[in-house]
Amino acid sequence: MQYFQALKLGQKRVAEARAYLNTLTDGRAMPALALASTTSNIWQPVGEENLYAFVDESAGFVLTDNSGYILALVDKTGSSKTIVQGVTPKQKENLEKVFKADNIPKFEGKVILPV
Repeated sequence: MQYFQALKLGQKRVAEARAYLNTLTDGRAMPALALASTTSNIWQPVGEENLYAFVDESAGFVLTDNSGYILALVDKTGSSKTIVQGVTPKQKENLEKVFKADNIPKFEGKVILPV
């Protein structure tokens, strides 16, 4: 896929994921990655599927604040499409219930966050 085609499709998927997450987090969702991480020169948009992941320092990331978790909606490869920072443990618990009700599966791998 050509770069601009992949980017446009990825941006569309990011916008859809962000709109959904904004409804759950009072508009706090930020866009993340539109292109999937690859080791080749072939451009791929982030995947269409949405899975959720909560990231904290135990996942190997150094968070710049101590206000809780980062919530990411990711594709099946772990590429984050949208993120919310500063999720408290209570908010995490409530959001997990919403994701379960909405049939959004939990991602169980390494999350790729924007640098």
